[in-house]
Amino acid sequence: MVRPNGWKKNNCNLYKFKCLSIGLLLGFITLSFTSFAQLKWVNVDHQYQPLPPSVHVYYTADSIHGKPNHAYYVSADLKDKQLLFETQATDGKRSTPSQFYASESQPLLVMNCSFFEFKHNTNVSLIIKDGKQVAYSVSSVARKGKDTFTYLHPVSGAIGITKKRKADVAWVLSDSTVKYPWAIQAPIKPVLDSLAQTNIPSILAKSNFKPWKMQAATAGGPILVQEGQVRISNNEEMKFAGKAIADKHPRTAMGYTSQGQLIYLVVEGRFPGKSEGATLPELANILKDLGCEEGLNLDGGGSSAMLVNGKPTITPSDKEGERPVPAVMMIKKK
Repeated sequence: MVRPNGWKKNNCNLYKFKCLSIGLLLGFITLSFTSFAQLKWVNVDHQYQPLPPSVHVYYTADSIHGKPNHAYYVSADLKDKQLLFETQATDGKRSTPSQFYASESQPLLVMNCSFFEFKHNTNVSLIIKDGKQVAYSVSSVARKGKDTFTYLHPVSGAIGITKKRKADVAWVLSDSTVKYPWAIQAPIKPVLDSLAQTNIPSILAKSNFKPWKMQAATAGGPILVQEGQVRISNNEEMKFAGKAIADKHPRTAMGYTSQGQLIYLVVEGRFPGKSEGATLPELANILKDLGCEEGLNLDGGGSSAMLVNGKPTITPSDKEGERPVPAVMMIKKK
């Protein structure tokens, strides 16, 4: 792991199932922390050369609420037509970010993104590659309770980039029965029905969905930042419960600014006394402080990893090192 200026080094995957829960609180989690101190970031481009003028790497070792922290983010100018913003996904297998780097002609950036399930090594989040859906979001989340019901939450938070190099974060419905994913700018409420099945045409008919024609995209969730403010849509998306929200973990996230900068963020964690990670609200505040208009949480924990020109940023929390994942976000040069 590379540390600037002499600093020393010191699963939240979703899957398809029937839910076991009867309780759900609806509505946005709107959070603002007056005690959240803005982090100071150091430009470390020199450690990751060669980089084009439109791509920059930043590092911080500032503590988060008094806890040790190491984090990196990359900003990339969406207007630079020499940059390609892409995804890559495997089919029924997983690769480490370093393996993706080697097989994808050495991209400028490789970062983990989508949630997945271990048994079949498959994505359970939407992935769009070259304008086509290559993976779809699962519409149910495991919960514990006395009675068995099926909670359907057919939309997931997602971030995408269009052919015209515009970024968007939205709640997206993805399904193999429709050519394009469909997006809405406000989440629809989950449905509680022990026998319910996702009916795509009926959902589209009742809501203000529009085709989401992205060139590259990944779903994740929950959405963390909307209109430049911290608004976490965890309840609507039913992503996490209990300690997964408020405990510190390694984190991966993306967002974009009003100036057209795409932000790739990773927070190191699970190293007590060295780098403990971030809560979801803390992650949201970091994105907000970086100027993001919209921001999205991606798969974190042991999956969190980001390479710049093949060099690691954070240290992955798994003892084995980089965790194999079925999909990554990438930046390539033409």
